[in-house]
Amino acid sequence: MAQVSINTEQGEWGLSTDAGERARLLQSPCVDTAPKSEGEASSGDLGRGTTSTLGAVFIVVNACLGAGLLNFPAAFSTAGGVAAGVALQMAMLVFIISGLVILAYCSQASNERTYQEVVWAVCGKLTGVLCEVAIATYTFGTCIAFLIIIGDQQDKIIAVMAKEPEGAGGSPWYTDRKFTISLTAFLFILPLSIPREIGFQKYASFLSVVGTWYVTAIIIIKYIWPDKEMTPGDILTRPASWIAVFNAMPTICFGFQCHVSSVPVFNSMRRPEVRTWGGVVTAAMVIALAVYMGTGICGFLTFGAAVDPDVLLSYPSEDMAVAVARAFIILSVLTSYPILHFCGRAVVEGLWLRYQGTPVEEDVGRERRRRVLQTLVWFLLTLLLALFIPDIGKVISVIGGLAACFIFVFPGLCLIQAKLSEMEEVKPVSWWALVSYGVLLVTLGAFIFGQTTANAIFVDLLA
Repeated sequence: MAQVSINTEQGEWGLSTDAGERARLLQSPCVDTAPKSEGEASSGDLGRGTTSTLGAVFIVVNACLGAGLLNFPAAFSTAGGVAAGVALQMAMLVFIISGLVILAYCSQASNERTYQEVVWAVCGKLTGVLCEVAIATYTFGTCIAFLIIIGDQQDKIIAVMAKEPEGAGGSPWYTDRKFTISLTAFLFILPLSIPREIGFQKYASFLSVVGTWYVTAIIIIKYIWPDKEMTPGDILTRPASWIAVFNAMPTICFGFQCHVSSVPVFNSMRRPEVRTWGGVVTAAMVIALAVYMGTGICGFLTFGAAVDPDVLLSYPSEDMAVAVARAFIILSVLTSYPILHFCGRAVVEGLWLRYQGTPVEEDVGRERRRRVLQTLVWFLLTLLLALFIPDIGKVISVIGGLAACFIFVFPGLCLIQAKLSEMEEVKPVSWWALVSYGVLLVTLGAFIFGQTTANAIFVDLLA
């Protein structure tokens, strides 16, 4: 069996001496991983974690599921109906699962604990920087989507409380969408985003899981027992063109993208083995598939082609069961924004310190001022963009292309580089098959990213 050894010499990859500290700062805040001891670091073995196999399944499901499910019924409509939507999800699931397994394999080979550190170690400095920029851009765009979701749900709730239809003329200034989003963001999101650590993530995880399952249950129940005032539009049975099918991919990529946080989850397991991890991610993705498919199919069949990009907006404001779902989504997003911001801010911080050539331990004095400034700039920019981009579908169409990079491109590059590093004179058929699969992943991911990004810019944003 070939011996794989990646990143045995840090200097070879241009890494600074604070790599361990950057790994701690940049890792997903959703899991606790045991830090490397000096003995472990020198021997090249990853430390034992505390997460059970079942716990790992739950964490991956939680990382996968989120507010992105609100856009799945519209994705089914874009794809051309139930058959096309289901076929597209099933086909992509194979690549999604394989990407998660590849990242675990490369994490073991490189002895790194986070997504970006694995890419840095396996693929080198340039690809590592591109990965970190992509993560920062992706989390920034997701924060914008979260603020738009808050505005969408608040509009419906305020309409019920004010006992007047949304968009009615002469509404009080304090019910204006721009004001309500800004007030909520300044009162709740900004204070939660400034701290250096985020110890409340366990509560956010609980709210996200409960809210996601409740929303899915309500959408299924409303399809089985629909309200009289809900009349579906045209129910498409086939895609208008092959391009229409690809236009649904950003939503699927955005929904299933849990790859960035998967590497810390893998290393938090008691037995971080690739075979065990394959079972974990397969079970987790099947659960996520059931949730997304139930939401997508039932939401699409309830409203047809008339479904809103945020499916909850298609339901009447007066429906109390749906109002509870809206409240769950708002609470989930309020606590999820700071977590995404934390990840993005940590990546920006790492890029800045690396550019300056300043070790983390020597820069503690200026860390607070820089953190507050970064948080304020991030917060104000996302808020400003959310106020003037009222459609969540437009944001997802842009960041969904980046999600394809995390699912396809970077895992594919890691697989290619990992196999090329194997010290074998005669390459077996399996070696060529895996390299070819890596090339397929990179090609497919680059195509999805290019097609969806071009469509988002020239159709959605410039329309």
